[in-house]
Amino acid sequence: MFDQKSENGASVGVDASSSEWINELLLGMRLSGVSYRRVQIAPPFGIRFDTDVRCAQFHFVAQGPVLLRLGDSEQVLASGDAVLLPRGGRHDLLSSPEVQSRDIEQIEALPLCEDFSCVDECADRLDGAPPARLFSGCMQFDLGGMQPLMTLMPGVMHVGTLLSRYPEMLPMLEAMAREASLERAGAAGILSRLADVVAASIVRGWVECDCADIGGWVEALRDPRLGKVIAAVHREPGRDWTVAAMAAEMGSSRSVFAERFRHSLGVSPLGYVTQLRMRLATQWIAERQLSIEQVAERLGYGSQAAFSRAFKRATGRTPGAVRSH
Repeated sequence: MFDQKSENGASVGVDASSSEWINELLLGMRLSGVSYRRVQIAPPFGIRFDTDVRCAQFHFVAQGPVLLRLGDSEQVLASGDAVLLPRGGRHDLLSSPEVQSRDIEQIEALPLCEDFSCVDECADRLDGAPPARLFSGCMQFDLGGMQPLMTLMPGVMHVGTLLSRYPEMLPMLEAMAREASLERAGAAGILSRLADVVAASIVRGWVECDCADIGGWVEALRDPRLGKVIAAVHREPGRDWTVAAMAAEMGSSRSVFAERFRHSLGVSPLGYVTQLRMRLATQWIAERQLSIEQVAERLGYGSQAAFSRAFKRATGRTPGAVRSH
C-alpha cells in the first residue's frame, strides 16, 4: 500500500479497490502468438532473435541454464525461468558469453503445425553434454487503451520477481516444463496457450506490483478516484465525455479534477479521451477491419465525416490511409 493526497492535503491509503480498475483496463490487452518454437540444443550454442519491435518475445527455459543478452546487459536464466521482452528487438540466448550467435531464422526447423516448429540439434552430439530445452514465442502485443504502458515497461520482464506474490503461476511453469520436455500429443497447442497466459500474467503483475516508481499514468491508475474515471472512459470511449461528467465520476469539482488529472497524466481530460479514441480507431481499422462508419459510431461521432476530420487532425493520416497501410 502507498499513500495519495486527498483534496484537502490529507494522506489517504490506496486500498485493494484500486486494483479493480487496473484489472478492468487490462481486459483490453491482447497478447496472441504469431509463431512458436520448441528448441533442444546442445552447448556450445548461440541463438539470435531479432523480433519486430511491434511484437513481444517470450522465452521459457525448461532445462538450462541459458544466458540472455540484450544490448549490454546479461542475465542467467535457470531451469523453470520465463521472461517477456515486451518490445522485442535483437537479443541472444547463449550457452556461454564467448559463443557466437546464429540467427534463429537460419536454423533448420521441423514444422509441427501452423505457427509451431521444432529445432533439434542434439542428435549428433556424442559427448553427453546436457542440452538446453527452450520454448520461445513471438507474440502480437496490443495493450489497447493502455498503450502508454508500453514505453514504460522494462526491456526484460522476469517471472521470478512475481512468484512470491502470485504462487498460482508456478503450476503453469511446471506444466510448461513437462510439455516442453516430453513428446506428447497436443504439446504444441498446450505450450502455446500456456505461454500466452504466463506472458499476460507477467504484464499484469508488473502493472499491479512492480511499477510503483514510474509515477504518472500508472500512479493515476492506482489512485482509486482517478482510476475510476480512467476505467469509465476506457469502458465507454464513445460516451459524450465532458470535464463535468468525468469530475462527477471522481466525485470532485471540475477544477480540482482537471488539475489532478493533468498533473498525473500530463494531458487534459478531453485530450486523453481523444488520444484513447484515436488509438482504438487505429486498432479497429487496421487489425479488426471494421468499417470507418462502424468505428465512428462506436466512438460517439455524429457522422463518418466528423470522425475522419478528428482522426486526421489527431494523427496526421486519414482513416483510409491507415486501412490501406
